[in-house]
Amino acid sequence: MRLQNKTALVTGGSRGVGRSTVERFLAEGAVVYLTDIHRERGEAVAAELGAHFIAHDVASEADWQAVANRIIADGAQLDIVVNNAAILQHGNIFDESLEGWRRMMAVNSDGMFLAIKTVLPMLEVSGGGSIINMSSSSALMGMPDFCAYTAAKAAVRALTMSTAVLCKQRGNKVRCNSVHPDGINTDMVKEIALQMPPAADGQYQRAAPFGCQPQDIANVILFLASDDSTHVNGVALSVDNTATIHPPYL
Repeated sequence: MRLQNKTALVTGGSRGVGRSTVERFLAEGAVVYLTDIHRERGEAVAAELGAHFIAHDVASEADWQAVANRIIADGAQLDIVVNNAAILQHGNIFDESLEGWRRMMAVNSDGMFLAIKTVLPMLEVSGGGSIINMSSSSALMGMPDFCAYTAAKAAVRALTMSTAVLCKQRGNKVRCNSVHPDGINTDMVKEIALQMPPAADGQYQRAAPFGCQPQDIANVILFLASDDSTHVNGVALSVDNTATIHPPYL
């Protein structure tokens, strides 16, 4: 098994890509800590799958410290971190409010900063490991109708590169990569599609008919988490069926 004797942390692990990643990691022999802001759902999924659950708001520095304290108290050494938790919001620069912008940044950008700041020392203690940051195809091509989300996910990409280079300089054997999917068949994407104006939703549905399943992304995350990718560091890995190189809805 590819993750035997490894301990992994997956944020936003109660549904979608997060849940599929937890399932994949467990099947490959890892001990998994599933965190989520939705306690009831997270506890149920963790119990069903055989993972450890921690209630966790990724935008809270105190919550991140509590996650670290729990893992350390359990006597575990962290090897893999999947920063998956995120929110999605429709709106161009004219529609978006400052409040909405700040909330998007707090979860999708600040949450990533807090994650890496918290877990990097833990991974160094373990002798190395892998950080996988969930970004988006929008970070690489821009999506005008998701301006705050696009900006936040672009920040994820920049932070990933910065972290990867820092880790190489420190020689700590920690790798950091970002994954950039497009149009995944998840509840979060479906929910936001229902909130979009009919014309915009129709355009998006035609361009990205949700052919990509959460399991497809989980397989890519598994590769980046495993020793199969030991020389992959700082990469932006697009999983988008050409959306980045040929944006169909811009």
